[in-house]
Amino acid sequence: MWTNMIAKRWPALASILFFLVLWHLISSNYFEPAFFPTPVITLKAAWKLLVGGELFQHITESLRRIYIGFVIGSLLAIPIGLIMGSSRIAELSLDPFVQFFRFVPAIAWLTPMVLWFGIGETSKILIIIYTTIFIVIVNTIAGVKNISKNKMRAASCLGANDYQRFIYVTLPGSIPFILTGMRLAMGNSFATVVAAEMVAAKNGLGYLIFNSRLWMATDDIFVGIIFLGGLGLLTDLFFRFAIQRFAHNYQHTN
Repeated sequence: MWTNMIAKRWPALASILFFLVLWHLISSNYFEPAFFPTPVITLKAAWKLLVGGELFQHITESLRRIYIGFVIGSLLAIPIGLIMGSSRIAELSLDPFVQFFRFVPAIAWLTPMVLWFGIGETSKILIIIYTTIFIVIVNTIAGVKNISKNKMRAASCLGANDYQRFIYVTLPGSIPFILTGMRLAMGNSFATVVAAEMVAAKNGLGYLIFNSRLWMATDDIFVGIIFLGGLGLLTDLFFRFAIQRFAHNYQHTN
């Protein structure tokens, strides 16, 4: 089993190995370890933080904030997007607000959020909800608009009412777009939580990266960066699996 898996994934494994070798050569030959730590130094720092329990705490807090904000934002965005995609009046009424706020970066709201809700969890989770909701709304609307009118006509000819057309045609046909929007929003959530933790937090991977700079602990900074990327990669793999597993039957909507 492992042999087959390695055989299928050898390009990815080879590229990772090449990257690690290149990283080692550049950091060991052109930089001081204090400015650009080698992979071995970074690994030792990660092990030290892991054994001490500090790294696990930072990871847990960041993921908790990301997933809470992401889930709430998605649950709010999906019905809004479905309604806007299905109703011309709703789209005309809400589209100006969606288009306006989706171009205002979440980090711009960080200071007002802290002033309104303090430096606790509420402000950080609200920021992640904000960065999630508009991406999912836009993709959900696109999913509804992409559904073939012939499918809607066919459902009507078979006696389906508005509710049945929504449940059996609109919603399933929008799933691939909804999941893609959620996948994109998750990437933004990771970026946003780092910015929020750098400014208003006492834990989390963003806090680890930002606080380590005070002590010139670049190895700890690299640990934070690597775990952010690794956790993001695992999350993205989950969404790829979900899209292939649950949205495969709805990929062709025309």
